[in-house]
Amino acid sequence: MSERRAPERSRRLLLHDTTDVVSRCRDFTRQALAEWNWPPGVRHGDGPGAGSAEEGAAGDETAEDVLLLVSEVAANACMHAGGVRSLLLRCTVERLRIEVTDASPVTPVAKARPDPGLPGGHGLLIVERLARAWGSEPVHGGKCVWVEVEAPPGP
Repeated sequence: MSERRAPERSRRLLLHDTTDVVSRCRDFTRQALAEWNWPPGVRHGDGPGAGSAEEGAAGDETAEDVLLLVSEVAANACMHAGGVRSLLLRCTVERLRIEVTDASPVTPVAKARPDPGLPGGHGLLIVERLARAWGSEPVHGGKCVWVEVEAPPGP
């Protein structure tokens, strides 16, 4: 008997000479999550099937975590790698993978102990805390930083 896998959906945002990149990435991600009804059980509006507050609480938190992760990875690409080239979202009911490409071949490294009194240096620590896994791999002309998030358990 063959194992049946959940279908994967994906959406790509290409960014060339774009302003307000981090906000565009967040808005793009928010729209994709709503259209995909991901994570399962999250309330996307007040229409039929929106679910109760208790059912959607874990999903709402996961969706907000995803938006924060997108913001951090996109902001890092803008600050340290010449900007975001593309954002790719790949999703199944079990997980979401976020991929941000940029033009720098330099692998991101989390600061061991950023100064809590100074801004900056905390982005990858946030990524490490919220993501199931994250990493970086070389791509033609730069790198791809990827982050994976598991969907919360369903109601």
